[in-house]
Amino acid sequence: MITTPDPEAGRLGESTFLSDRLKKTREYLNFSQQWVSERTGIPRSAISEIERGARRVDSLELKKLARLYRYPVSYFLDEDLDAIPAEHAVAGLPRRLTNLKPEDLNQVMRFAQFLEMSYQSDAEADAHDDHPVPDRRGASS
Repeated sequence: MITTPDPEAGRLGESTFLSDRLKKTREYLNFSQQWVSERTGIPRSAISEIERGARRVDSLELKKLARLYRYPVSYFLDEDLDAIPAEHAVAGLPRRLTNLKPEDLNQVMRFAQFLEMSYQSDAEADAHDDHPVPDRRGASS
């Protein structure tokens, strides 16, 4: 007996993945469905259905949600379960930097240096301490 792959099953898995990632992101940001609804114009019942996987999210809705959550759309579509939003944001960083004033670019660079030094400091403290400092990069808890 020959079985053919069910294309609907693949779409169902993708839909479940997307809905789960949308829900987890909203909850992480501590946004209620009602608040998201008011900010995006998407009915609260639709947000609930999307997050349960009972309804597909269209591209315009996904764009509104991603903008509100301040995550790139690609993060929600990435099937890598360990995807870090910052990795997607870094890919779009050059495009975002093109319109900044020189003093703003300097601020971005200073902040990046601050983060780098902060991580190094945490690593040094962790090496000399029995109480490790949590790694803040990409932390989602």
